[in-house]
Amino acid sequence: MSFKEIFCQNNAIELLQKAFNCSRVAHAYIFAGPEGVGKFRTACEWARLLLCDDPVIENDFAESCGRCRSCRLFEAGGHPDFNHIYKELREFTEEGKGKAPPVDLPIDVVREFLIAKVSIKPSLSHRKVFIVDEAERLNASSQNSLLKVLEEPPLYCCIVLICSRLDKLLPTTRSRSQIIRFGPVAEDKIVENLREIGLDKKRAQYFGRLAQGSLGTACRWAKLESADANLFQTRNELVESLADYKYAEALDLADELLHKGKKIAAVWADLDKATSNADINRRALKTLIQMIISVLQDVMTLKLRPAKELVNFEKKEQIEKLALRFDPEQSAEKIAYCYQMMQWIESSVNERLIFEHLLLSLCDSDTMLVR
Repeated sequence: MSFKEIFCQNNAIELLQKAFNCSRVAHAYIFAGPEGVGKFRTACEWARLLLCDDPVIENDFAESCGRCRSCRLFEAGGHPDFNHIYKELREFTEEGKGKAPPVDLPIDVVREFLIAKVSIKPSLSHRKVFIVDEAERLNASSQNSLLKVLEEPPLYCCIVLICSRLDKLLPTTRSRSQIIRFGPVAEDKIVENLREIGLDKKRAQYFGRLAQGSLGTACRWAKLESADANLFQTRNELVESLADYKYAEALDLADELLHKGKKIAAVWADLDKATSNADINRRALKTLIQMIISVLQDVMTLKLRPAKELVNFEKKEQIEKLALRFDPEQSAEKIAYCYQMMQWIESSVNERLIFEHLLLSLCDSDTMLVR
């Protein structure tokens, strides 16, 4: 892996390179941007470079050497001065054994795996690096416990908070960290990667557009499709159902979507053993809602920007049917409601209730067909 292999994040990488070349590495960074755009990969490369014994610098561009003991240990996942903090570590805390995986990043994880280790000097390299994954899941107590470390860090310490929702971090956390912003990955790069994974052109274009610039998300969907999760077929059936949707079918369609979500989650769990089943189930259900959002976005696109390519480009006939029912303003309102349902999923609201509410909200009694 190399900085040069990270797509479409030149501005973020340039800022890090300038900091390294000027010996002005910050004690804490927030890598902020959409999920799946390369924040974690960049953080890992940054950590590898900071820990490297003999960095290679060409034309003011620094990379880890890949040969020293530090690089070899990092590659093997056993570097003593590198710490990856994530919420599933609660199982290994004193109070967390046997407990269900948390939704938030617990304060016990922060205390035992970051705060307690920060004061211990590096044992191999001249720095210690901590990467906190899903920092948007740090609740107020967890963030407040970090403030002293962020305010008076040891000189050898570098903390990177990976965050997809900057608004979830407290102002005090943001003010004590340097924010590096990451943008979406170009669609052609995503499609190219999906083709390399083995998807055909039609599926690659669909998942590339559905992902909205998130390469990581698109690649996960591609792996699910290759593992017979049938995401593409699920989308086909969903668009067909919505195009001929009758008010009386709302609850049945909600049941059907829940069933499909469970099937997707089961395949996903086999592919991703490191993530909790609860999180995988949430991601599967959010994927189905994202498919619905893409249909509504296409309705708006067809009305407002007819020359623009649709996400569901090979389902234009069904999109046109829906466009007869919903004007752009109505579509926008329903998209907003879909995003609210995603927040309900994150808050562990009853799944059946979520999808029944969602499907009923997509009904318009004045225009929907009623038996």
